[in-house]
Amino acid sequence: MIDHMFRVGVDVGGTFTDIVCLSQDGTLHTVKVPSTVADYSQAIRAGLQALLAEIGADGSRVGELIHGATVASNAILEHKGAVTGLITTRGFRDVLEIRRLRMPRLYDMHWEKPPPLVERYRRLEVDERVTFRGEILRGLAPQEARAVVERLLERGAESIAVCLLHAYANPEHEALLGQIIRERAPSVSISLSSNVQPEIKEYERTSTTVINAYVRPVVERYLGVLEQSLAGIGIQAPLRIMQSNGGIMTAGAAREKPIHMIESGPVAGVMGALHLGKQIGERNVITFDMGGTTAKASIIEEGELTRSPEYEVGGGINVGHRLLKGGGYLVRVPAIDVAEVGAGGGSIAWLDKGGALQVGPHSAGAMPGPVCYGLGGTAPTVTDANLVLGYVNPAYLVGGALRLDAEKAHAAIDETIARPLGLERVEAAYGIHLIANATMMRALRSVSIERGRDPRRYTLIVFGGNGPVHGVDLARTLGVSRIVVPPVPGLFSSLGLLFAEPEHHYLQTWVMDIRQVEVATLAGIFGRLAQDALATLAAEGYPRARVEVRRFADVRYLGQNSELTLPLQPGPLTPQHLQQLGEDFAREHEKTYGYRSPRETVQIVNVRLIARGLDPVGRVPARLLASADAGRPPTSAPPPRRVYFGPDIGWIDTPIIQRATLAGAPQPGPLIVEEYDATTVVPPGATASLDAWGDIIIALG
Repeated sequence: MIDHMFRVGVDVGGTFTDIVCLSQDGTLHTVKVPSTVADYSQAIRAGLQALLAEIGADGSRVGELIHGATVASNAILEHKGAVTGLITTRGFRDVLEIRRLRMPRLYDMHWEKPPPLVERYRRLEVDERVTFRGEILRGLAPQEARAVVERLLERGAESIAVCLLHAYANPEHEALLGQIIRERAPSVSISLSSNVQPEIKEYERTSTTVINAYVRPVVERYLGVLEQSLAGIGIQAPLRIMQSNGGIMTAGAAREKPIHMIESGPVAGVMGALHLGKQIGERNVITFDMGGTTAKASIIEEGELTRSPEYEVGGGINVGHRLLKGGGYLVRVPAIDVAEVGAGGGSIAWLDKGGALQVGPHSAGAMPGPVCYGLGGTAPTVTDANLVLGYVNPAYLVGGALRLDAEKAHAAIDETIARPLGLERVEAAYGIHLIANATMMRALRSVSIERGRDPRRYTLIVFGGNGPVHGVDLARTLGVSRIVVPPVPGLFSSLGLLFAEPEHHYLQTWVMDIRQVEVATLAGIFGRLAQDALATLAAEGYPRARVEVRRFADVRYLGQNSELTLPLQPGPLTPQHLQQLGEDFAREHEKTYGYRSPRETVQIVNVRLIARGLDPVGRVPARLLASADAGRPPTSAPPPRRVYFGPDIGWIDTPIIQRATLAGAPQPGPLIVEEYDATTVVPPGATASLDAWGDIIIALG
């Protein structure tokens, strides 16, 4: 599918924009530039211009550009989406405020639900009714529909969400409203729940459709500006967007259903870790990605991603844990299960009213950034603490592109943390480091121990600009003995974008006792979903021979309110497939919830289909032929640096080496591995070596 020389991955973070350029022979070129929050496309264009100039190529040599974007999630978090209206069935106007009976802070009497993204005066009803079987009890009068649309337009709606009761079973009334809106106001964005997420559960479907409508105009504008910016430097390659589920989609699909790209940034690194694990024979992996603003964790079991059917945006810690929901805006679409906490290199250290040291969730971001950046920041951050401890180079980061002011970092920690607490500077800095680790452990535990998984049986893959600094300490706390630091760890999410494949998810609600399922009926449902999937991928250039189709079912015990998504075995459907599905459900239910119940009825709720386009030449190189330092002049080995490894060990003069130095026999810590995009800390008691793919392998005794 790729006829040109280069493929480009662009990952925009809260602090840095990371760009990776990969040639067909595996040669890798990278650049890291500060994000331009006012207009992210500016940093993307500047970074691409610098990278192409470095490798002596122009934009016409780019054959594909894949983008992991935060624009949709930022619009929700900052409440800067479009002015949105909602049309729903009479009696369901307040579904967004009623929500679900869950609170993320059980004993916090001051906690308040986040305000609805649509104000009540822009939530209007129509008098229609459809049953859960799709039967029309009360038809929708076109005159009433037109009147409701007119009222929303008069109230300033730029985007309209339509979510009618049981529209997943019969979308006729939603289609009529969509037609009326298009005729009356062609410039207004339309999101119909029967197109966005045709699934049972009224609040979940309404919330998802509203979020799609809320961010759609923002995403449309952003992608339009980005495409113009790319064309301005000669890049005409197709722009593809990373989805929350781990696949990629066209920019056109992202414009229509931006709901699928909200978590596109965090999942890119997980995709990279999935393919890296396959390359090095690691099928059970915990991923840890620490950037400048957040830290993220996920789990890969037996070479398979862990996906969640829903997640929340804007609820503090973002985890799929069943006990920590209700704090954010619900998005009911499949997503790689990523736990995210507000702890990164830019997380600010502060003292609460009781004088206790806190770290995050507020971040210094890209501007002004940590104090040591010298861009006006005054609040000490995790990066400032790591500089005091000797973990990061006291002179510069990003290969010298970012000069550091160590004296300002020292002064900020002294004034803000150390003196008020009566501590030495190093004690205050180490306290910041430990508290950040404790916060990040919440994410790691939520994807492992809290899901019934023993982390000691997994390998930890750490990446992000700050992941390799904290990774070994976190592994020790978690009980993991093997840590992998991949090539270009600080830009690994951008590299992971290039490993992803076109992927589309399809769903149909179908509630049925598993013992009463007619195999022919179920096969017919999957067949119809497969037809839609094959048509979509064929339009993207993937014939049937290069499409992989997998079937899944959402299963629960009768009376439960949540389901587990399980795969069906390949091949023509038979009764044995359903028997195996029931056995798989019992086993997974016991692993996840701690029990199984043989006497209870097992029920299918939804059927799902995932179709993936397969590239004939493969998207993962056999090995990387150049590191992040390709094209940059080699530097001589710096002298050892004093590094603090906690009160039990203290300060040690630690060798500062490059990644290539680890080739050969394992070397004992302490060591600091400095690279263009990240720093790896190998403490005493650990050994480090280099494998055939260029990964740093750290082993704990």
